[in-house]
Formats: sequence, structure tokens, C-alpha cells
Amino acid sequence: VGSPHRFRTKRQFWPYCGLAVVTHNSSEYEIVDGRRRRRNKPLQTRGLNKNFNRTMKEVFKGAAKTAITSEPFRQYYQRLIDQKMRPEMALLTVARKISAITLAIWKKGENFDPERVNQAARGSGDQ
Repeated sequence: VGSPHRFRTKRQFWPYCGLAVVTHNSSEYEIVDGRRRRRNKPLQTRGLNKNFNRTMKEVFKGAAKTAITSEPFRQYYQRLIDQKMRPEMALLTVARKISAITLAIWKKGENFDPERVNQAARGSGDQ
């Protein structure tokens, strides 16, 4: 990574780590009765991005697997499962959470506060 300041936000860091979800849309409009009309078909999720740092992805996915065995990430993971999220997507969400925390701590030079892991999740649902 070199410097955490390469990434302005966590949303720029996730693709680098291979944790960004990729969506595709083949065509946004269709021709009906000679007129152009926007399709009702939603964007299709196609998995994770293909161009990424493989070591970083393994580090964060491994950290997520380990983290869900102890507090506070177990509560976060269980809340996602209780909200009917598939286990593999919940694990990805935990990995993204860990990567976002890592980036923030690295940039700000703060210490990790386990109380803040579930605090943000309560307010916004899936942070």
C-alpha cells in the first residue's frame, strides 16, 4: 500500500483490497414502439472486482474469519445473519469493516476502540 493517504475514502481502498462489489448493466434503455424508454431491470451484481492486491484480500478475509470468533465482531456478524444476509456476504461485510477500520486508524494514528465497531452498525444498519 505504501501510504494510507493514497486512498481518500474506504470506498477507494476496497477495490485495491479486492473487496469491492462489481455491478454491470448491459443497456440502460430499450426501444418500445419506436421510442426510447429506460429499462426497469436493476443493475446486476457480478461479484468482486478482478483487479486487486491478492495479499491484501487474503489478509482481510482471514482477519474476518478470525474476528467473527470473538467480540465485538461476532455481534456484528450475527446481526448481519439475523437480517437474512447470506453467511459469505456477511463475512465479506466484516472484512470490509475491518479494512475500513484499518485505513482510518492508519491515517489518523488512533488506537482501536472495540466499542465503535457495533456503534456505527446500530445507527445505519450495515456500515
